[in-house]
Amino acid sequence: MVDRGASALSLPDDWPTHPEPILALNRMGSFDWDLDSGLFHMDAQAHEVFDLRPDEYDGRPESLSARVPRAEAFRLDGLVSQALKDGSENYGAYFRIRTRAGTLRWTHTQGYIRRDETGRPRRIIGIVRDATDELAESEERLEQAAEDEARRRQTNVVQLTTAALAHARTVQDVIDILKDTQGLTLLGAKSLVMGLVEAGSRIRLVAEGPAGSFVPGTLVTRIDDPYPMSEVVRTLSPRFIESPEEFAENYPILWPHITGLHITAAAYMPLIAQARPIGAIGLLYSDRGAFSAEDRNVLVALGSSIAQSLQRAMLYEQEKDLATGLQQAMLPRTIPSVPGAEVAVRYRAAGAAGTLGRDIGGDWYDLIPLPGGRVGAVIGDVQGHDTHAAAVMGQLRIVLRAYAAEGHTPATVMARASVFLHELDTDRFATCLYAEADLSTGVVQVVRAGHIDPMLREPGGACRRVPVEGGLPLGLSAEFGSLEYPVGTLELDAGHTLLLCTDGLVELPGADLDEGMRTLTGLIGAGPLDVRELADRLIDVAEERGGDDDVALLLLRRRVLDTPQAGGRLQQHVAPGDPEALTGARHMIRAAVRAWSAGDRADEIELVADELITNALMHTEGAAVVTLRVLVGNDRRLRVEVEDSSSALPRRREAGESGVSGRGLLLVDLLTDVWGVEARGGGKAVWCEFVVPERA
Repeated sequence: MVDRGASALSLPDDWPTHPEPILALNRMGSFDWDLDSGLFHMDAQAHEVFDLRPDEYDGRPESLSARVPRAEAFRLDGLVSQALKDGSENYGAYFRIRTRAGTLRWTHTQGYIRRDETGRPRRIIGIVRDATDELAESEERLEQAAEDEARRRQTNVVQLTTAALAHARTVQDVIDILKDTQGLTLLGAKSLVMGLVEAGSRIRLVAEGPAGSFVPGTLVTRIDDPYPMSEVVRTLSPRFIESPEEFAENYPILWPHITGLHITAAAYMPLIAQARPIGAIGLLYSDRGAFSAEDRNVLVALGSSIAQSLQRAMLYEQEKDLATGLQQAMLPRTIPSVPGAEVAVRYRAAGAAGTLGRDIGGDWYDLIPLPGGRVGAVIGDVQGHDTHAAAVMGQLRIVLRAYAAEGHTPATVMARASVFLHELDTDRFATCLYAEADLSTGVVQVVRAGHIDPMLREPGGACRRVPVEGGLPLGLSAEFGSLEYPVGTLELDAGHTLLLCTDGLVELPGADLDEGMRTLTGLIGAGPLDVRELADRLIDVAEERGGDDDVALLLLRRRVLDTPQAGGRLQQHVAPGDPEALTGARHMIRAAVRAWSAGDRADEIELVADELITNALMHTEGAAVVTLRVLVGNDRRLRVEVEDSSSALPRRREAGESGVSGRGLLLVDLLTDVWGVEARGGGKAVWCEFVVPERA
């Protein structure tokens, strides 16, 4: 130990001729080293410092080798040589000597270098003294500082581990944090084991680290087995093992399996939550022995922190399993096979930060087979993210399916569902989109209740948003007395894909809905052609993005059947004073005529259907329901039905030369192959049929 800061005072002119008494009073010895002769003279006190008798020392420095260890002598020689070379006037150093009893003790020396007029060193005059007490105090201070630092680090272990575990949501998150190499370093342990109590009588090992430290036969152990984790669970008290011998003596079955880890100590703590053990954790060390009282307190506090995190994680997983089970029970268990279409559905639960387990929403999808080769596709979202939202969703899904299966028009299905939700004992509302597709013609009727628009993708990948006029969300439209839901019509050609989704797939942080729809359009366009692969790709994107909203997704791709399907049915609701609905009905009729290969009679069919619809709207007080279907028998016929709420039968009238009305039924009679009137409950249906050629 070199004392570079030490400075030997220059000898004053009145320096006493015999300073030994003065030095002796201060327990110091003096020396005079003649560099020319090599003699090293020491006084009696210096002999005592070196623990030498006068007859054991011959005046030469080499005689001190019995007291100065070689490493210390080498260090002192280097220090003195450097001082002589660099022109220093003095030097000082701490070094150790070996006493007669063989123990080491600290000594301090300080030398003053005397040089001649040329600067050549001639003598070194100095002192030596016993520095044991001086350095003992210093070492005590260093040891105390080291203990304080160790205590601070140990306290930080609990704080840092608790902070890391605060972000753990699942049991696996807790395990990953503790098994992480940095986690083991933070805990100061070489190896870690953790087990969870199962069925109150056994412990399942859920974590061991590092790799290769697993002990065969300990994956599942009984609480009464002779293992340290079993013991702390039984006694609810920590177990501190402070030597390999203690470990081997108390746990002879376990010890042979871990000798390769070179364990010198171990600490096992029970993980207690709400006064019951939920598991145990063991920390194994290779560089420590005894555990102080403070060490034990820190480790017990660490075990408590881990137990609380595990309890939160276990509660989270239980609630998540419950919520997920409820969600899955409310969604369709299977999606029916639909001739003429490829269908893919997906659901992704929300990953809401800061919630425990209840990250479940009211998003749903459904696919409803309907008569005549039609299918109903539903996508919806009940307000809220909890089990109540999921419960409401389940009821609403069943109601929508029932109304659609009864044969109601899309607008009626939506209106009745809104009334049902309004009358339900809940304050929740729901957005929804219902699309009824005739796969034989490709005509799709769409009704939207506050939901986002559908998307349409072409076989080449081009994708576009299909604007559909909508009504209020379900529940709200009934509350405000606005149950009108306009019906939009689109054509789903062979190879085209209809995409319905909830807003969880569209919403982006910091972006509006339109930007989100543009982003989704690009993703769909660049995605694979297969609907299942495309659905997986979109859900993967939602997973990577995270977000606090769940996602429901339904893809329906129309394909061309090898054998065309006979029959087909389309229906459109036309409200009075609604020109958009009338335009939609005309568009539906035109598309159906083309799809059903009745193009040769297209003008006749469109003219007659338009006349029947106009009559129903002009001469009755309610709406008209237009139905088109293909009848297959001795010949193939296209049937048009217009149903209204009036029981009054239509009658022919003479139009006269200047009359602008009265020619409707005349046209129907002239252009159709057969027509007639049927009573329908409190109203009637006027129908007509056109013979059309078989498909080529």
